[in-house]
Amino acid sequence: MKNFASSILALLTLAGVYLPAASAAEYMEKTPFQLSRAFSPGVITEGGKTVWVAGQTATRDNDGKDISNNFEAQTKQVVSQIDQVMRRAGGSLANIVTMTVFIKESRYGDRFVEMRKDFFQNGNYPGSALITVTNFARPGIEIEIQAVGVIGDRCSTENPCSAEGMAKKK
Repeated sequence: MKNFASSILALLTLAGVYLPAASAAEYMEKTPFQLSRAFSPGVITEGGKTVWVAGQTATRDNDGKDISNNFEAQTKQVVSQIDQVMRRAGGSLANIVTMTVFIKESRYGDRFVEMRKDFFQNGNYPGSALITVTNFARPGIEIEIQAVGVIGDRCSTENPCSAEGMAKKK
């Protein structure tokens, strides 16, 4: 049974590679500050399939290498895990509309923002909260990200649902 489940997961992941990255939602216009911090003030969705991604952490990367206490490696791994969950659901990282990011040290904040710009290169940044915490449930964890994605939403830049977006189309 385990091999069957692994095969299905592999097929879903492979299928996700070929799915077109559709616009997940309508991302509201950003101020220069919001652009510099790589987040949207609001993301509008209407319809679509909502995927609630559990908080993701990592002390090992996809190759099994120990990444305990390594903020950058953990951030890349956690984002990869979020993308994998979204692909299993039929979407991708591009479908993330909001994320709550917990970091162990405030000094990681600016680095996380720079990394997030690389993960969401189209400028459709999720709504986001960046929170510093005292510690995590397991030793060696530096970051945890919880996210929500929307797949197949009817709102987009081309088909706005917000008053702001509809006014721009006139």
